[in-house]
Order: sequence, then structure tokens, then C-alpha cells
Amino acid sequence: MSTAIRSSSVELRDIHVRFGTLEVLRGVNLKVPSGSTTCVIGPSGSGKSTLLRCVNRLQEPDSGDLLLDGESVIASDPDALRQRVGMVFQHFNLFGHRSVLDNIVLPLRSVRGMSKEDAAEVARARLAEVGLADKAPYRPAALSGGQQQRVAIARALAMEPEVMLFDEATSALDPELVKGVLDLMAGLASRGLTLIVVTHEMGFARSVADEVAFMDAGRIVEQGTPEQVFEAPASPRLQQFLSQVL
Repeated sequence: MSTAIRSSSVELRDIHVRFGTLEVLRGVNLKVPSGSTTCVIGPSGSGKSTLLRCVNRLQEPDSGDLLLDGESVIASDPDALRQRVGMVFQHFNLFGHRSVLDNIVLPLRSVRGMSKEDAAEVARARLAEVGLADKAPYRPAALSGGQQQRVAIARALAMEPEVMLFDEATSALDPELVKGVLDLMAGLASRGLTLIVVTHEMGFARSVADEVAFMDAGRIVEQGTPEQVFEAPASPRLQQFLSQVL
């Protein structure tokens, strides 16, 4: 893994999102220092994915501010922001009719304006990083779920993001494929890329995260180091949640 990493800090300030009468995020504040990993945990429907989607403005907040590297990006061009903030989804979002290589080449050409040759060189390097150099000519359907997710990660990394968002990146995978993807994510964390990870993998949160944020009912109820959150949860709601998942 040779690429130099350029990381940025992320800060959400008093973010509110409502869908009709439903308040999905109720004044969320979150600081993620550059080069650190924050895992967001909590029950289904607590607003975790919506929070994540606000960071690259796939979901526009109704109010609040979003800072990247200390600068507000709430009013900037969303496409420019998404070049800086990569995202990996639960379902791999690959183009089934294109080769694995083309899946990575396309955004490099369309978004970054790279030549075909340069884009292919970057794409092959990223595929090698995630251990799939030999899969370049295949269609995604010929790959396992874990391999497809690694292609999706390679595609995001090819854009040289300063922040990577992972939304339940392993929850659609068979159990035996989960470890490979989590190991790849842990490797990115150890290289100093800023990661925000929505996950139900408590072992990953405990061993890889610098900070863990527990969400419930649209708010961050508690945040701290993995030791604080898992060993000494302060709020009854977090205690109850951990008693159900650990």
C-alpha cells in the first residue's frame, strides 16, 4: 500500500435532518480528528446512516454546519466535496455490465478528467492494494461479496479521498467474508486515513476505533474511547444496548 495519505478532520455542528414530521437527526455534534477512526454504533433507526450521508451531503442537512479540515463545506459544490470524502455502502453499487477495472476507471475519467491510460494505471494499483489485481477483467458478478466490497473500497480509494465513510460495509456479507473486509479497513486506519465507520461489528469498533459514538433517537448520547464506551458506559441507554449486542 504505497499511496501517500492526505487526511482531513471532519466536524458536524448541530446537524438537524427531518423527513416530513420525523426528526431523524436532532442536533448532532461530532468531531473526528484528522487521521483518526470514529465508529458510530447504535440501534437500527437511530440515524447513523443519515449522519454518515450528511458528511458527503448525499443527505442535505436542514440546518447546522459541516466542516472539512476546519473549513465549512455546507455550501460548497457537493461533487467537489465527494472527491474529498469517499463512501463505501452496504451494497456494493458496482456497475454489473462493466469489468472490475472499468468500475474504477469510470469515475477517475468522468470526475477527475484523467486520461484512459492514467486512470487504468491508478485503478490497477488500487486493485493490487486490496488484493484483487488478477480480477481486473472480470465482471462483478464473478466475484464473491467480499471481493465486490473490496472493489468498491478500491474505487473509493482511487479518488484519493481525505476521509472515508463506511456504512455497514460488512453487513451484506457472509460471515466468512467479513474478516477480510474489516482487515482491509483496519489497514486504512493504521495508515492514518480519517475513517467514519457505521458498524454493528463491536469487535472492530473496540480494536480499531480511536473514538466510539453511540447514537440513539437521532442524537449522539455518549462518545469516548472504546475503553470508556464498552467498559464503563455511563448512560442507561448505552448500557441496555451493549447488554443486547455483546
